[in-house]
Amino acid sequence: MQSCETSSDSTDDPLSSGLRRKRQPRIVVIGAGLAGLSATKSLLENGFTDVTILEASDRIGGRVQSVKLENATFELGATWIHGSNGNPVYHLAEDNGLLEETTDGERSVGRISLYSKNGVAYHLTNNGQRIPKDVVEEFSDLYNEVYNLTQEFFQRGKPVNAESQNSVGVFTRDVVRKRIKADPDDSETTRRLKLAMIQQYLKVESCESSSHSMDEVSLSEFGEWTEIPGAHHVIPCGFIKIVEILAHSIPESVIQLRKPVKCIHWSQSVSKEIERVADHNSDRPDEDQGYHVFVECEDCEFILADHVIVTVSLGVLKKYHESMFHPGLPEEKVMAIQKLGISTTDKIFLEFEEPFWSPECNSLQFVWEDEAESESLTYPEELWYKKICSFDVLYPPERYGYVLSGWICGEEALIMEKYDDETVAETCTEMLRKFTGNPNIPKPRRILRSSWGSNPNFRGSYSYTQVGSSGADVEKLAKPLPYTESSKTVVSIEH
Repeated sequence: MQSCETSSDSTDDPLSSGLRRKRQPRIVVIGAGLAGLSATKSLLENGFTDVTILEASDRIGGRVQSVKLENATFELGATWIHGSNGNPVYHLAEDNGLLEETTDGERSVGRISLYSKNGVAYHLTNNGQRIPKDVVEEFSDLYNEVYNLTQEFFQRGKPVNAESQNSVGVFTRDVVRKRIKADPDDSETTRRLKLAMIQQYLKVESCESSSHSMDEVSLSEFGEWTEIPGAHHVIPCGFIKIVEILAHSIPESVIQLRKPVKCIHWSQSVSKEIERVADHNSDRPDEDQGYHVFVECEDCEFILADHVIVTVSLGVLKKYHESMFHPGLPEEKVMAIQKLGISTTDKIFLEFEEPFWSPECNSLQFVWEDEAESESLTYPEELWYKKICSFDVLYPPERYGYVLSGWICGEEALIMEKYDDETVAETCTEMLRKFTGNPNIPKPRRILRSSWGSNPNFRGSYSYTQVGSSGADVEKLAKPLPYTESSKTVVSIEH
């Protein structure tokens, strides 16, 4: 979240204690996602009445996007409430009865989702064979053991050796491979299957981190982020309900949709420009009102303000930070924006007339046998589909019908977004036929998919600590501007 806030000289309110004339501070919030709505709700509850939200798109919610098809709601964006203990989103959902429809199975410990915690994940090879369950379990135990090692570098301050290149992917691939090859009990066939499974597991991990590849995720910082204790939950009627609850207490007049921002002029040296802007808007304020920041919108409207809270994504900051702030941001903030990572994780929902999977199957995991010794997880554009790591079975079918949810991330997700629905549906069907060994799988009756990477208002799904970055970069981004103690806050950035 970014906040552009200004300074003046009065003692009227806690944010703009320097305003000469007593008045409510004017606060502009950029973005009507969860962060922007939460900030606005908090401001209104604390007595600030002159608040405006500027939202570039035609809807509120940001990266929460629930789509209702017939009787079911599908999440293109945020899906889970991760953890319950002390999680404000969980408590908000629970207090408003949003979890009442959730079954006991969905509320039990473990990864709760549209997927069933019951059943079995089918690991399938591109030769149409299912990998034996015992082989999968052995590999999974080994992978999880090494995953726990990746957490220790941050949590225990272990030094990172040069071989790992401070990369989660490089470290994991290297350690797991060495242990597999050192196991004397495995046959050559089993060994090759386990080696091929490394890349599949890393693809899943990349989707969860929203990175192009786990090779890009910092090993020394990976253990900094821990899950909130408690179960994972979904909201059967849609995550958008959380958005609606936050927006319920915000007057409609506060939120302006289809209002993209071009530039935030935040320096105290822009007083003459502000006078010019006031003339442009035909609403020239008395200089005593003390505005020292204004927001320039794409529709050529200029909005004077005391404070601006900007809640755009890191993807937008990476693309537009040079033109979005005048004067430009300090070097340490620019470096933080450049060093932190963000990529795209997309979902592909396929609805079928009837299930071709068995009742016990809760997911189809794609293992390419030719990737046993692969180093890179980047594919030529025509092979984008090889980045699809799995299709999960949505559960229960009484609610969702017979639907699979596919996952793809990184540059290949951006390529997928370029194709039309028909092409993506055909490609996914061919993959399902190949990996199940069933050439008779019909095309899905319907497809629904996200496109977070190519959406200009987001340019990615969520951020991660890229190699070379750390949690300190997040803090630098959030540090208010200007830095001088004598001035009130003008700009503060969080992502």
